[in-house]
Amino acid sequence: MSRVSLSRYLIEQTRSHNTPADLRFLIEVVARACKEINHAVSKGALGGVLGSMGTENVQGEVQKKLDVISNEILLEANEWGGHLAGMASEEMDNAYQIPGQYPKGAYLLVFDPLDGSSNIDVNVSVGTIFSVLRCPDKYVEQTGSLDEKAFLQPGTEQVAAGYAIYGPQTMLILTLGDSVMGFTLDREMGSFVLTHENMKVPTSTAEFAINMSNQRHWEEPVKRYVSELLAGEEGPLEKNYNMRWIASMVADVHRILTRGGLFMYPRDAREPEKPGKLRLMYEANPMSMLIEQAGGAATNGSQRILDIQPESLHQRVAVFLGSKEEVERVTGYHQG
Repeated sequence: MSRVSLSRYLIEQTRSHNTPADLRFLIEVVARACKEINHAVSKGALGGVLGSMGTENVQGEVQKKLDVISNEILLEANEWGGHLAGMASEEMDNAYQIPGQYPKGAYLLVFDPLDGSSNIDVNVSVGTIFSVLRCPDKYVEQTGSLDEKAFLQPGTEQVAAGYAIYGPQTMLILTLGDSVMGFTLDREMGSFVLTHENMKVPTSTAEFAINMSNQRHWEEPVKRYVSELLAGEEGPLEKNYNMRWIASMVADVHRILTRGGLFMYPRDAREPEKPGKLRLMYEANPMSMLIEQAGGAATNGSQRILDIQPESLHQRVAVFLGSKEEVERVTGYHQG
């Protein structure tokens, strides 16, 4: 395989697929930030970055030191380039305003700076998830604070999405809206190299990922579906299934993109007022775009995730994504 760097790939997309140059530069900046986050993550205890900050984010979750570090890296890398009108992060209450001394651009960047950070201290793969939206025209020339409403666009409006996974190999998975490409970090050269072209999720699967310890809190359609999976060849699905659960969405989705599977994070009766646990803007939308571009499917149990109209920056949602056959089955149980 010829060694095509991320930069070369993006240049070719600009020439052949009319990818705007400012979007190309934005993706390159995000990739550089991910390399810096990877460096911080890889140092672990040697860098004094493990453990918690003793603070909570807007969702009331304890922030890890690397959550805060990763958030700052992404903000500082992207604020001055002139490609963005604003940013939003899972770790911040409100939208981030581009400082007045820097030019504004046509895009919005939304990200989870370090997904799966509860696993950092035990050395399990974590990652960065990001989504790019166009800033509506009425906000582009805005001189004051960028209204949160600018970000509240359904996932179908994403122009790019991806994630970096910091594991045995550091990879950047990217879609610009017509395929999914995987780039592996060459640590010696310091650049992302195209290694996985046109990644596809198999239509059928025999693997699923869910936190079984919460079974008693699930809705009945999920209980029914998982019980059928566990029944194996003797059950109604007439097939044996294996369960895989890493508790890092990036790691679980990466496995599905690589070899198929189903990821489920259903609603929970312990918090009936919440429609789910995962964040629509920072996690569900970008991952759903990637999965759909790879031939899979993603729903909240009743509708396509990318069709959901966001009502707030930190809106939560139930998630069922992966191999199309199984996503359609469990979604049908909710609708039946």
